[in-house]
Amino acid sequence: MRNEKTNYLVGIDLGTTNCALSYVDLRETPKKEGKYEVHYLTIPQLVHEGSVENKNLLPSFLYLAGQYDLPEGSLALPWDENRKYAVGELARNRGAEVPQRLVSSAKSWLCHAGVDRKAPILPWASPEEVEKVSPLEAARRYLDHLREAWNYLMGQDDDKENFLENQQVFLTVPASFDAVARELTVEAAQMAGLENSVLLEEPQAAFYSWLYLNEQWRDTVKVGDLILVCDIGGGTTDLSLIAVSEEEGNLVLNRVAVGEHILLGGDNMDLALAVTLQNRMKEEGTLDLDTWQNRVLWQNCRMAKETILNDPDCQEYSITIPGRGSSLIGGTLTTQLNRQMVESVLLEGFFPECQAEDSPKMQRTLGLQEWGLPYASDAAISKHIARFLGSQTQALTQFPKLREMNTGKKFIHPTAILFNGGVLKAKLLQDRLVSILNQWITAEGGKPLTILQETDLDLAVAHGASSYGLARQGQGIRIRGGAARSYYLGIETSMPSVPGFAPPIKVLCVVPFGLEEGTEVEIPGQEFGLVVGESVEFRFFDSSTRRKDQIGDLIANWQEDIEEINSLETSLTLEGQEGTTVPVRLHAHLTEIGTLELWFVARDSENRWRLEFTIRKPYQEEK
Repeated sequence: MRNEKTNYLVGIDLGTTNCALSYVDLRETPKKEGKYEVHYLTIPQLVHEGSVENKNLLPSFLYLAGQYDLPEGSLALPWDENRKYAVGELARNRGAEVPQRLVSSAKSWLCHAGVDRKAPILPWASPEEVEKVSPLEAARRYLDHLREAWNYLMGQDDDKENFLENQQVFLTVPASFDAVARELTVEAAQMAGLENSVLLEEPQAAFYSWLYLNEQWRDTVKVGDLILVCDIGGGTTDLSLIAVSEEEGNLVLNRVAVGEHILLGGDNMDLALAVTLQNRMKEEGTLDLDTWQNRVLWQNCRMAKETILNDPDCQEYSITIPGRGSSLIGGTLTTQLNRQMVESVLLEGFFPECQAEDSPKMQRTLGLQEWGLPYASDAAISKHIARFLGSQTQALTQFPKLREMNTGKKFIHPTAILFNGGVLKAKLLQDRLVSILNQWITAEGGKPLTILQETDLDLAVAHGASSYGLARQGQGIRIRGGAARSYYLGIETSMPSVPGFAPPIKVLCVVPFGLEEGTEVEIPGQEFGLVVGESVEFRFFDSSTRRKDQIGDLIANWQEDIEEINSLETSLTLEGQEGTTVPVRLHAHLTEIGTLELWFVARDSENRWRLEFTIRKPYQEEK
């Protein structure tokens, strides 16, 4: 079914380490079984000074060249002869040599609530003379490059109908991104001219890709299966659970749980390898490296790790660090990172064997720390997975078969696993995770995991985003998401004043369990009185056990199974009205970026007030 408003469905993976773009041309004749083909855009980018090549991946690195850093015109692109910065492969490689001018991990900074994400702070801790950009601006430049590359290749003869800004774009984000990070991603897309963008969670995108590429997927998964999507990328570890159930004889997929935001991935592994090498160099008598040399070492360890893990014939990678003093022979230091060291650091440091009841712990730290990204304090990804599976017992309430299968278990037992993310391209790491999970599962009498094979972990998320676009048009099964809890708004009871007692609070169900994201509904029933013109408090509540409450239900005796989760103090204004109460009806909108919008609509419908609240809880490590 063709969408008449757009020629293409476009999927963009805005990754921490790499970006990718896939698309479906709705003007093509569908291939067998009526399915459109998913294509990839080979992205023009600088690979060397003055040399542009087309690549499937655009490395998520931004190099901010100095005035005399590179020859005039060496950063020119086919669509911009005067470009003064570089995005992509040249940026990554040049940044390994001059790290103080390299913006990396911008996506991790975009979700860092401890900084002003719209302020020019990157490259972090660089000298004052270095130009800086905000995390939002860095994301915008990556998306700008993708838009410009698309229009250069696909918008022949200035055919604006085919320009990327005129297509339906599906942009992926970590499932654990909070509402602010999601909104900033949308803002970056809008700044890049991509107004028609829809967000999709990355683990879901990976699963959509698997569904598309496995036409007989119903022979692989069955009712009662619970699929763990384990996505370990450059900046985050992202976990989701997808349940396979049945309705009216048809298979149904439901995303039933999303992991907390874990800032732990390939970046941490690169740093661990750099620290290991630095310690070895000290033992061998090498002088301490300064901050600049350590950054060079860190960037080079990333390239060494990727080469060794992806090339089975590579046993050792030579790393050169520019010297900073006359005492260094030849002005440089050279060291080697070998396969044994890489495998030992990654397996024992990030994927250690542990028990199913283990949890990551917050390490005791000094009172003052160097300010930077809030990486997870416990690097053991296997423990984070144990904590995730052990904390999701309420996720299966609406799935009787799955609930029965997991009754009495210490943790939820997935029956299948789908890997995603550049880190997990290494079979060594996949095998370790499967081994650990199977030990936990078989110890409780469960069956070993089925491994759902993905074809290309670098491109799966972008591919799945386009596949999701097709599913939205009825060409493929949709994964149901929806609210994992029921949500409520506190309503003050109307009653005569009683000295010493506050009026009782009732709670109004504004989001019932399972309400699909993107749904907008009017809350039925009576009008409510909205206080305007003075500071007032709105109280929000939730429940993980009340699955039968409907939108509009007003509950008086709620204390046993409904908990208060947040409050918001604000002042809603109405010209000429101060401290008065206005009769309003309520509308609720559960957005596709995971926020709840409540609209209070006056009787005249001309006056409307909005409250916005994220229904995704922040990550908190155990102490």
